[in-house]
Amino acid sequence: MNKFVKYGVAALLGLFVLTGCRTAAIYNVDKDPVEAKVSSDKVYKAIKTAGYSKGWIITKVKPGLAMGKLNVRKHQAVVEIPYSSKSFSIKYKNSMNLKHNPETGTIHNNYNGWVQNLENAINFELSRFN
Repeated sequence: MNKFVKYGVAALLGLFVLTGCRTAAIYNVDKDPVEAKVSSDKVYKAIKTAGYSKGWIITKVKPGLAMGKLNVRKHQAVVEIPYSSKSFSIKYKNSMNLKHNPETGTIHNNYNGWVQNLENAINFELSRFN
């Protein structure tokens, strides 16, 4: 009986360690359409407002290209956001402490949630122009 308890505890500890370190394929947004008839400047404004609402720091690199940076505790995610009056994308650029593996194209699951939240917030801001 004592052996079963030891193995059971060891198995549970292993399960907790593995579930805390899940990774997934990197989520990128590719040419999400802008439904409203707006200028690219208004699309950038929507991206900046949406980013701010989700804790991202959005900066304009050049016309048609923004960069987003998110710092959460000891983690950092950096994305490039190409945009126009017709569409926007969100592309992984860099990260710290998010278990990014360039060979398998995987990253910590939280990254994907952050990018999906940003995408949804941008779409919400763009819908306000309709």
